[in-house]
Amino acid sequence: MRYHEQISRFKKWQKDPASSGIDGLSINFDQDIPALCLKCPADRILEVASILQEGRPVFASLVVEEDGGDWNLGYFFYGDSNEGLIRLGTSVPKNRPQLSSLSHLLHAVDWHEREVEDLFGLVFEGHPGLGDFVLHEEWPEGINPMKQGFDALTPYPHREVSPRWRPVSLVRARGAFMMPIGPVYSDYAESAHFLLETVGEDVIRTIVRLFYKYRGVEKIAQTRTVSEALLLSERFTGTSAFAHSLAFCQAIERLWKCKVPDRAVALRTFMAEIERFRHHVAAVAAIAASTGLGVATSQAAIMEEELLRLSCRLTGHRYLFGLNLPGGLSLDISDPDLRGAVREAREVLQRFQDLRRLLTYTSSFLDRIEQVGTVSRECARTTGLVGPVARASGIVKDIRKVLPYALYKDLEFACPNEKEGDGYARLRILFDECKESVKILDSIAGRLPGGPVRTKQMEPRPGAAMGWVEAPIGAAFHWVRTGKDGRIERYRISPPSFLNWHGFHLAAERFAFQDFPIILATFGLSVAESDR
Repeated sequence: MRYHEQISRFKKWQKDPASSGIDGLSINFDQDIPALCLKCPADRILEVASILQEGRPVFASLVVEEDGGDWNLGYFFYGDSNEGLIRLGTSVPKNRPQLSSLSHLLHAVDWHEREVEDLFGLVFEGHPGLGDFVLHEEWPEGINPMKQGFDALTPYPHREVSPRWRPVSLVRARGAFMMPIGPVYSDYAESAHFLLETVGEDVIRTIVRLFYKYRGVEKIAQTRTVSEALLLSERFTGTSAFAHSLAFCQAIERLWKCKVPDRAVALRTFMAEIERFRHHVAAVAAIAASTGLGVATSQAAIMEEELLRLSCRLTGHRYLFGLNLPGGLSLDISDPDLRGAVREAREVLQRFQDLRRLLTYTSSFLDRIEQVGTVSRECARTTGLVGPVARASGIVKDIRKVLPYALYKDLEFACPNEKEGDGYARLRILFDECKESVKILDSIAGRLPGGPVRTKQMEPRPGAAMGWVEAPIGAAFHWVRTGKDGRIERYRISPPSFLNWHGFHLAAERFAFQDFPIILATFGLSVAESDR
C-alpha cells in the first residue's frame, strides 16, 4: 500500500469510525499543525501503528507534552507524495507512565523512545535498549529534566560510577576485543564516543554514544518569548542555522496565521540554497581530508570560505544568523546583489566541478570510498535515514518535494539519488545537489517579486504547529506550542543528524578500522545538532 492510499483509508474511517474496527480510534484533520491526526487509547497503539506501517511512512518526530495529569504523545510521519503529515497520538496517566514500544514495528522510533525515557521518565515496554542514553550514567536515577517540576537551579548529586562497570560486549569469540574512539580526539570539534568490536581488522559491531554536552535547549525554551526561542533555534547548530531558524519561523507563522510577503519567501529560499551549497562544499573538504588529500582539502576549504564571505556580504553574517524572523526577514537584499551572488556561486560551482573530475580520476581516493561504508536501501528505510545519506541509498525523499514549503513548490529542480549506498555514492550526491542549488539560485534571481520582506500583522494565539525544512543534512522538524501570552510552552526539535546517527553503525560495520574516519566523513553529521 502506498502512503496516499493509506491517507485515503484513514479519511474514510474519519467519516465512518466504526468501519475501522478499532475501539476508541478518532480521526480528524488539525489545520494548525497541519496533520491528519489519529488518536487511540494507549492499549491500542500497537494495532494502529501496524496498520499505519502498511503505508511505509517515514518517521519524522516523537513529541511528548505534559497536560495536567497525563502525558500526551504524538508520533509524526510523512510519505513519498505531497499528502501532508500523519500524527498518531495517545495519552498515558502520569502516575502510570508506561506504554508499548513501537520500536520493533518502526525501528526509526528506537532512539526517540530512549530519549523520552531519559528526559521524561516514560517507560516503553518491550524496548530492548532503555537506560542511560541522553543522560549518562552519572545522572541520578529518577531525575528527568524535561518534566515540568524539574528545577535546573537545584543541584543534583551525580551518581558514582562503579569501577567494575564494563560496556556490554556482543562479540563472543577467541581474540575478540573492543577499540574505543573518543569522546575527545584530535581534528574533531565535538565530543562523541565510538566503541568498535572486532576479532581482527574488520569492525563487527559499532556503538555510537553522543550527548556529552546535553544543553537542554528544549527546556530552556519553555516560558521564553518567541524572539528568545528563535535565537536558540539557530544556535544549536551553526552550520545549518538558517534552515533550523526557518523551520521554527514557519511553525510560528502557521500557528499564528501569518502570511509571509512573497519577496521574503523567495529570499528565504535563495538563502537556504546558499547555505546548502556552502555546507556541501565543506562536507567534501572533510571527505578529502579523511583520505589524506591535502591539496583537494585546501581547494574545497577555499571555496567554502568564499561562500561564507558571500553570505556575510549579503546578510552581515557568515552563517546567516539573525536573518529569519517570524513573518519574514530582518533585512532586504537588492536585486543587483542577488544577481552578483549568483555569478559568484556559478564561478565557485565551476571550480567545484573541476575538483570533482580530479577526484574521480584519483584512484587512491576512489579506493578509499568506493564500496566502503555501504548502507542498503532497505536498511536506510528501516532505520529512518534522511537527506543526502538516504538518497545515496535509493531513498528518494526530499522535504522540498514531499512537503513543499517556501518557494519550492513553484521551482523546477531535481533530487539526485544513487543506489549503491557507499561513500562514493554519498560524495556524488553532494556534488549533484550543489549543481541543483545553483540552478535554484539562478531561477530565483530572475523572478524575484517586489514588496516588503516582513509582515507587520502578527497576532499571537495559543496552540501548536509543526515547521519543517530540508536542511543540508536532511529533514528537520520543529514543533512549537505557545500559550495565550504568546510564550513558548513546548519546543521540540527533531534534527536530521539525530536520525542519521541512529543508522551510522550500519555503514561502519563489516569494514576495516582504517575505513572508519572516512565513513564518518561521508556521513557528514553534526554532533552538536544532536546534543540539543
